[in-house]
Formats: sequence, C-alpha cells, structure tokens
Amino acid sequence: MCSLPQQPSQTTKSPRVVLSDGVPSGSVLYTLTETSSTSTNFALNSIFAFPPNRETLGGTSYFIVRNEGNILIDCPALDQTNQDFWRSHGGVRWLFLTHRGAIGKAAEIQQILGCEILIQEEEAYLLPGLTVTTFSQEFTLNSTAQVVWTPGHSPGSSCLYYQEFGGVLFTGRHLVPNQQSQPMPLRTAKTFHWSRQIKSLQSLLERFTPETLQYICPGANTGLLRGKRLIDQAYQRLAGLDLQAMLAAQAIL
Repeated sequence: MCSLPQQPSQTTKSPRVVLSDGVPSGSVLYTLTETSSTSTNFALNSIFAFPPNRETLGGTSYFIVRNEGNILIDCPALDQTNQDFWRSHGGVRWLFLTHRGAIGKAAEIQQILGCEILIQEEEAYLLPGLTVTTFSQEFTLNSTAQVVWTPGHSPGSSCLYYQEFGGVLFTGRHLVPNQQSQPMPLRTAKTFHWSRQIKSLQSLLERFTPETLQYICPGANTGLLRGKRLIDQAYQRLAGLDLQAMLAAQAIL
C-alpha cells in the first residue's frame, strides 16, 4: 500500500473523537510528532470527525473505526495529517459517499488506500473509471452498518446507519443543523427535489424509533452545533418537525 502524496494541508487540526467506547467524547486520541504519527489508546469502536473540507464546500466527513473494517463517510481533505491518521488506525475498508457533492478526491483516496467506494446508483456515473459498488434502495456493509437511499437533496443522496451507541445516522446534506442546532432538511438552489426529500425524511421516521436512533452526524453546517459535534435525541427532534408545513411553505415560494 502506497502513501498518499504529500500535499499542502488545508488545516493543522487532527480528526476529533465524536463517540467512542470507553473514551470520553471530546478526547484527542491522535498525536503527531515531527517524524511520525501514532494513535494512543483508541477504542475499536470509535467515530471521528474530520475538519470541514473546502473541496466539498465545507463538508464534514466521518470515520468509523471497528474490527469488521473501517468506514470513511465522505471525503475529507487529502492532506498529510489525514494520511497519517488513516495509516495509524488501520486504513479504510469502505469509502461511502452520501451524495455527489461529497466526492472530493475519492479517486485518489481509492488509488492509494485500496478501499471500496460505495455510492447510490443514480450518481455512480460521476466516478468514471473507478471500481465502484452501487446500490438501489439499501446496502449492508457489515453487522452494524447499513446505508439507505434518501433522495431529495440530490438524486442519489443516502444516509448511513450505525447501530452502535444507541443508533447513529450519518446524513450527509439530507439533514443538517439550522441556527438552533436542530436537524432539518434545508432547501437550497441545488436541491434536486424538495418533496422527495421530505418523503425521505418521513421514511426515516418510519424506520427508526427513539430507542434505535439516538444521534445524527450531519455532513454540513457542523459549526452550528457549537462544538457538540453531533445532534442528540435525534429521533425526538425529527419527530417534532412539521413536514406538511415545510411542504406548504416551500410551495408558496
């Protein structure tokens, strides 16, 4: 396995712990020296968040570390800090792309790390020449992780559900925090289909319960979380949204 090419770093910040078995949230489990990088006492069931990536318009990527194979969710910056981090934590088994805007340098990451890329079939054409695994409605990565198609933000927008920690949903830009740090579907000029996005949210509410969905890790607007790094009480917050009012308000615009 080759090293990632040295490139100018967009940030000096290391990935940060979001959730981890036996390690307090917010701890830094990763240290750098002048000549090498090492990981210290990281649990084999951990979630890390990378700093927002300018190449994906400020998108936040996540990394699930576990024995069954590590999962990278969306593309962070391809810099030396992240290169060392991946190497010290056992590499990447899967690179899951939640939507077309999160592709970043997926081609380079696959070439160097040898990981498998997973993307919903509607957007696989955006990765010509790469070895890509596609899915239609759902795809199971391992015993604890599954992806589900949630179109609306983009044709192939999808979420990854991780059943540990009471249930964690990685939503890409399907659901992002608003100014009050509440998870919301937000309509933008690039939204593919607003009513389908609302329907996708309703399908998530039907799939989960308060016991199976504790957290949301959004793929954008993470600065609005004010340092919390995730959204807790996820199901209750989503259930409190007035979806019909959202549709009606947007229809007037």
